[in-house]
Amino acid sequence: MNPLQLLPPETAHQAAIWTLRHVPSALQKSVAARVEDRRLASSLWGLHFPNPLGMAAGFDKHAEAYNALFALGFGFVEVGSITPEPQPGNPKPRVFRLRENQAVINRYGFNSKGLAPALNRLQKVPAQGVLGVNLGKNKWTEEAAPDYCAGIKALGPHAAYLVANVSSPNTPGLRAEQRQDRLRPLIVACQQERDALPNRPPLLVKIAPDLEPEDLEAVADLALDLGLDGLIVSNTTLARPDSLQGAAKREAGGLSGLPLFERSTEVLRQVARLTKGQVPLVGVGGIHDAQSAYAKLKAGASLLQVYTALTYGGPGLIADILNGLVALMERDGLTQITQAVGQEV
Repeated sequence: MNPLQLLPPETAHQAAIWTLRHVPSALQKSVAARVEDRRLASSLWGLHFPNPLGMAAGFDKHAEAYNALFALGFGFVEVGSITPEPQPGNPKPRVFRLRENQAVINRYGFNSKGLAPALNRLQKVPAQGVLGVNLGKNKWTEEAAPDYCAGIKALGPHAAYLVANVSSPNTPGLRAEQRQDRLRPLIVACQQERDALPNRPPLLVKIAPDLEPEDLEAVADLALDLGLDGLIVSNTTLARPDSLQGAAKREAGGLSGLPLFERSTEVLRQVARLTKGQVPLVGVGGIHDAQSAYAKLKAGASLLQVYTALTYGGPGLIADILNGLVALMERDGLTQITQAVGQEV
């Protein structure tokens, strides 16, 4: 068991970030488990990914420990969500473990230190790998586009790619931004702001697993029509499967972890079919071992992200998944991980 599981969930989260920032000896021991295999490498958006497994947004919320995460063996790291102005998020407690289900419910509510501290760190400490920056809007903001554009303008020059997070269930009204009549002008505004940057980083949108089929179709059509660089599928869910155990299952917030796997993977497969392989997809939600990671790739994901499983399995899970992917590739006669992408779409 991950020893941080002995601490309350949010305290454990803060302790993990502190450790990554301040205890190099512990980090060096973890680095020994890194998996470096050229068969796991790929290129996307002109970027080189040494392996397809990334750290999802929500862990390094304030861009404090990204280089330590690269050292653990991640192929890429996504920080955030970062809002323009600082905001505390929702009242505590706001994170709840469902140990029997290997799941978490959170209602952090975009707790963020704002753009300024993140910009300061990114300027002083250049990323040592592919760094994604996930952007959100402040809770009190009614017109979303200016908030996302502010994030793009400030942090975009230091990002390998950018993400507009319009699917967190913990900011009132945010998921309404996924409606086509609101998502189109938001994406257009973000693309225009991004196009003004010298490095012109790819712009992705992160969507919810709870969208109805017609809404998924609308998002896919919009992504194709506007030439969106990619979609992240998916965020946490508001659904509460019957399999959930423990009193915490009734807590409000987004559910992540193992119970999200089937739904998020089916949504991923649907989006892959709707976009006909023309929009790169990042698969996230319930990945907990090599088999589940492989299933996401076959369902259409070019890249993968984990978070909740790492809180239960610890950093050794990274090498376990990557070594397992190599074994699955060898079993199936694949010479490059990209050959698995979309096999079951």
